[in-house]
Formats: sequence, C-alpha cells, structure tokens
Amino acid sequence: MEFTNTIWSLLPPIIAIALALITKEVYSSLFIGIFAGGLLYAGFNLTAAMEHIFVDGMIGQLSDSWNVGILIFLVVLGSMVMLMNRAGGSAAFGKWAVTHVKTKAGAQVATIVLGMLIFIDDYFNCLTVGSVMRPVTDKHGISREKLAYLIDATAAPICIIAPISSWAAAVTGFVDGANGLSLFIKAIPYNFYALLTLVMMFAITYMNFDYGSMNLAELNHMAQNKIKVKKDGAALTGAEDQPHPPVSQKGKVVHLVLPIVSLIICCVIGMIYTGGFFSGENFIDAFSNSDASVGLVYGSVVALIITIIFYLATKVLSFNECMNAIPEGFKSMVPAILVLTFAWTLKSMTDSLGAAEYVGGLVAVIADNRALMSLLPALVFVVGIFLAFATGTSWGTFGILIPIVVNVFGGDVNNELMIIAISACMAGAVCGDHCSPISDTTIMASAGAECNHISHVSTQLPYAMTVAAVSFVSYIISGFIRNWAICLIIGIALMIGTLFAIKTIFVKKTA
Repeated sequence: MEFTNTIWSLLPPIIAIALALITKEVYSSLFIGIFAGGLLYAGFNLTAAMEHIFVDGMIGQLSDSWNVGILIFLVVLGSMVMLMNRAGGSAAFGKWAVTHVKTKAGAQVATIVLGMLIFIDDYFNCLTVGSVMRPVTDKHGISREKLAYLIDATAAPICIIAPISSWAAAVTGFVDGANGLSLFIKAIPYNFYALLTLVMMFAITYMNFDYGSMNLAELNHMAQNKIKVKKDGAALTGAEDQPHPPVSQKGKVVHLVLPIVSLIICCVIGMIYTGGFFSGENFIDAFSNSDASVGLVYGSVVALIITIIFYLATKVLSFNECMNAIPEGFKSMVPAILVLTFAWTLKSMTDSLGAAEYVGGLVAVIADNRALMSLLPALVFVVGIFLAFATGTSWGTFGILIPIVVNVFGGDVNNELMIIAISACMAGAVCGDHCSPISDTTIMASAGAECNHISHVSTQLPYAMTVAAVSFVSYIISGFIRNWAICLIIGIALMIGTLFAIKTIFVKKTA
C-alpha cells in the first residue's frame, strides 16, 4: 500500500497533536507521531523505520545549519535572560513597572505594545517579551497562559505584516517572476488574521473578560495567588540547580534595558550583515536576502559579550557569577530545545511522506476551477491553516502555497485577487502555526512565558479559532468586493461584534 503523497501522509502530525491535547504531555506525543511517520515511510519495516527516524530525521535536522543556528540563539538568549535575572535587572524592572503600570489591563497593553515593537523575528520576539514582561504580569495576577497568548499573538502575526522582518524575507524568497517585497507590502492590508488578532487582543483587554479554557486558567491563577501569598520569584526556571540563586541587590532598570536594546541593535546588524549590507546592498535588499539564523547568532553572541562587560563594569556581578549564570541559562532552554528537536523531526517525517505536496495538489485543483475564483482566498486560507497546523511550519506552508497562487495568476502583481490570495496564504499559514502544538513559534512562546506548553496551546486555541472564523468570512467578502479598506473595516466590525456576542453569552452563563 502506498503511503507517500496521499492522505496517509497527514497521519503522523494528527496522531502527535491529538495525543498532546488528550494526554497533556508533549514529549511522548511527538515521539509517537514521529514513530508512526517512520513506520509509514518504511512500509512497517522496523529496522528501516528506526534508521529513517534517527538518521534521516533527528540527526538530519540537528545537522541542518539553520536549525543549529536557532538552537545556538536559544542557548545564548537563555544565558542572557539568566544574567539579567541574577544581576537584579528583572527584579528592578518589576519594581519600576509596579509604580508605572498600575492595572492589569495596563500590564496586558504594555505586553502587546512591546510585542508589536519587536517585529524583527518571532523567536526573538517570544523570548525577549517573555523575559521582560514576566515580572510585570506576575505582579498584576495575569496567568502564564494569558502571557503566553499575548506573546504568541504578537510574534508571528506582527512579523507577517512587518516589511522589515525575517518573515518578509522568507515570503519574498518564495515569489518567482514578480517583485516579492512589493507583493508582500500590497498584501499587508488583506492579512486579516494578523490584523484582527491585534484587534482582538486590545478588545478583550479593554472589555475585561476571558472565555473558554483561558478564563479557567485566569480563575485558577487568582485562586492560587490567594492561597500562596508569598510567591517564590527568585528562580527563573525549574532547571536551576539552586532553588534560590543569588540575585544582586545592586541591580537597576538599566541592567535589563541596556542588554535588551543591545540585543535588538546587534541582531538587526547581524541580519543585514548576512544580507550583504556592508558589501554595498541597500538596507531593504539586505534584509530581504538575510540569513536570519546566522544573523541572530551573530547578534546574540555580541550582545551577550556586551552584557557581561557592562555587568562587570558596574560591579553588579563578578566574573565567576557571570560564568555560572551561562550554563544555568542553557539548562532553562533544554525543554524548549527538546520539543523543537522532536517537532523538527516530525516535520521531516511528514516531508518525506509528501504531506506538503499532497495538500499543495489539492490547492492546485481548487485554483484550476475558475468558478471558485472569487472564493479562492477563503479556500486558500483554510488549506493554509490545515497545512501549517499539521506540519507545524508556516514558512513551509508559504513555500508550497505561494508559488501555486502566483502561477495561477501568471505573476500579475496588479491583479487584486492575486494579492488577496497571497495574503490568504500568509494569514492561513500564521493561523495554523499559531494553533499548532508542534509549531516552533508556539513552543518559543511557552518558553518565553515559562508556561506549560500544552496549557498554552489549549487556552490559546479558542481565541485563535475565533479570529480565524472572522477572517474566513472576511476573505469570502474580499473575494467579491476586492477593496482592502472596505473589507478591513467590515472585518474589524465583525471581530468586535463577535467578541461582544461572546461576552454577552459568557456573562449569561456565569450569572
């Protein structure tokens, strides 16, 4: 029986995702999905399956230069976060924020705004916003699940509407026969999922309500805070050898702000360096051609060195204390690295089974049916969600769907329907990536918030699906109206109206 390039190719990620949501345990769920993929690929030959899983899959993924670069970036960033914690910068910022951010809503808005400002890269966004805002959200009784949602919803959705980001560079690379960056910019107003996600975050903060499993997480968090009056905030992660690591009493807000600012500046310089900026390329082209993985490694390592020198110069930490914090930061990232490794291996199983090609073929069939052309954006949006959710990669989804859509319209950048369909590709990919428990961005958001991964996925899913439903309706409308201003106004009105309806129903149920 043939399992490649058929619907069977989608079975491994479905198994992994279903088990993760049922058992609330991510490691074994991912491995079972990987094992199922290996068996399908090898025709149930156990020896061949094991070789495919570990040699072609796990070792192959961990020897990929892009993946190794991301892992190095994670380790360095974990070390920087640990240094900022032990230098007292995080604690000082928490104290400062209590006096300046005085409400729960203010803490949420501050998290959203910071997430919107760090639009360079989604991994960078997740871990930086998490490390900065955890003390603030903890002080105002916001659950880690809610923080993880706010981080995740301002990571990929912001990167996909920012022309200067690693995501814009990836999208432009998938467009052949047209100006990729120009097409990306034209598609921004039609990226309903990303834009409406921002609307939703501000709306639920202003309306002061949560629903579904997120509301339960918030209530449980408030109940725990009432019982546990004194909260242990010394340890950054459960991976610490010392339950109460030494935290400098000399730390000031600048000991958090300067490392973060240096990290942002150095990472931007690192990315444009890999794109040839210092060899004569202009800034935009350099960013479009950048290697985000290598650029983030360059930037984070330089920022780490600057941070250590700064802490030594201001005498908040000794040299030995700085060096001791580095391996502890590594340990704090081990859970995220393990989940990422499994997620990448599962992706390699679905790739070898031809899952992307199978779904891409379905889209091509839909696109060939001219009667469905006005509905094409909505259909592409749904297929993009499904593909990104099952494979855990939005970039892979771009790579499959965008060339198909470009070919359908002959690369005509003046065709409004093509722009809408391209935007639907990006929106669907981000939505699926946002929802998927095997998505690297979702894993990073959990790590940034120091939240249980499956709890993050299960609480975020109802919110993401609400925005996805409104976005789907908006794409149906845009396929016929084809005017971004009218369609976006309608989409925002639908989003706010939907949230008012949900709040009304929710209040009645709890009354």
